[in-house]
Amino acid sequence: MRNGGLVMMAGSALALAGCGEQVADAQQQQVTAPIGASAPVAPSAVAGPELRILALGDSLFAGYGLQQGEGYPERLEEALRERGVNARVSNAGVSGDTSAAGLQRLGFVLDNEKETPDLALVELGANDMLRGIPPEQTRANLDAILTELDRRGIPAVLMGLRAPPNLGSAYVAQFDAIYRELAQKHDAALVPFLIEAVWGRPELIQADRLHPTAQGIDALVDATIGGVAEALPEVTE
Repeated sequence: MRNGGLVMMAGSALALAGCGEQVADAQQQQVTAPIGASAPVAPSAVAGPELRILALGDSLFAGYGLQQGEGYPERLEEALRERGVNARVSNAGVSGDTSAAGLQRLGFVLDNEKETPDLALVELGANDMLRGIPPEQTRANLDAILTELDRRGIPAVLMGLRAPPNLGSAYVAQFDAIYRELAQKHDAALVPFLIEAVWGRPELIQADRLHPTAQGIDALVDATIGGVAEALPEVTE
C-alpha cells in the first residue's frame, strides 16, 4: 500500500464488517480501562495554560486523502478547544510509517519540538500488518517508543488496532495483545480499537476502502476525545 500506506487495517479488514460483533465482544475483555466517548458538552471558552500534544502515527494522523485541517490531530485540537481545553496538537503523522520508522524518527521529532509535549498519542502498527512484519518486532518497536517517552517524562495514549481474522489465529492473538500489554507495562492510556467508530460503516470510508473520510475522522474524534482529555496532565496557572 504505497502512496499513502495504511492507517487502519489490512485491505480485507474493513470489508469484514460482519466480524464487528466479534471484535466488540473481545473488547469487553480488556483489562486496561479503555478510552471511550463522553457525552456531548456545550462549547466553552478556552482557558488555562496551553497543553501540547504530540500525535505520532501513520496516514491516519497524516490525513491521507483529506483536505488540510481534516486529519485526526487537527480535528482533535478543534474539539478539545471547543471543550475549553487550551490544547495544541502537533501532527507528526507520516503516511506509510511502520512502527520501526516511527521509532527511528521519534528522537528527531521530540528534539525539534519547541517545548516538551504534555502528552503523546502513539498510533502505529497497521503498516506492520500489511507488510507481514512479525508481531514481536512490532511489540519491540512500540515498547521502545513508550520507553523513550517514559524516559522524557511524557505520558502517552496508545492507539490500539486489531488484526483481521484472515491473518490467522496465531498472528491475531499475538498482534492484538500488543497494545493492551504495553499499555499496562508503561501505565499508558489505551484506546483498545481505534477504528471502532467507523468499523462496518462504508459511508465513513474513502473510496480506497481503507482510510476514513472527514466525517469518519470526526467519528473517531468523538469516540476518543473524552479519554484523551482525561489523559492530559493537570496543570496550574
